[in-house]
Amino acid sequence: MNETMNALLTRRSCRSYKSDPIPQEVLDRILTAGTYAPTAMGKQSPIILAVTSKEMRDKLSAMNAAVMGSQNDPFYGAPAVLVVLADKHVGPYVYDGSLVMGNLMLAAHAEGLGSCWIHRAKEEFESEEGKRILADLGITGDYEGIGHCILGYPAAPAAEPKPRKKDYVYYIK
Repeated sequence: MNETMNALLTRRSCRSYKSDPIPQEVLDRILTAGTYAPTAMGKQSPIILAVTSKEMRDKLSAMNAAVMGSQNDPFYGAPAVLVVLADKHVGPYVYDGSLVMGNLMLAAHAEGLGSCWIHRAKEEFESEEGKRILADLGITGDYEGIGHCILGYPAAPAAEPKPRKKDYVYYIK
């Protein structure tokens, strides 16, 4: 099996992380993979916030937990969070951002890291606090949060895959 197929078939969501930081060169390779995700007509509607600041990571975690009505860390202790947002004025921006998320998770797996897609970025960045974060970064435009790709070194082995359902694929020949 080639490396790409192996990564596609063995990546699992990770929900338990070590606190070890991710080396910058590893993070940069993952981010580069995200920027090479296909986008509609090559318009590249998404942007990525690469959060390694513990203070900002914890702030985003608290904002995300508040959307759920929870006090728990929805980022499962992951030391890095890659927030994908996309320009609402570029047609299929949600799909573009979703492909970026997929590339980020697969690249993280290829680098030996765990990852998980955490939702509620939309609600976070529609809030005044979320808008202020973007403004403080000098980001202008009408962006919608697509998801958080949490990253870190797994604290436990990956789970075994669930069996694929029998009616997943239908052939039309």
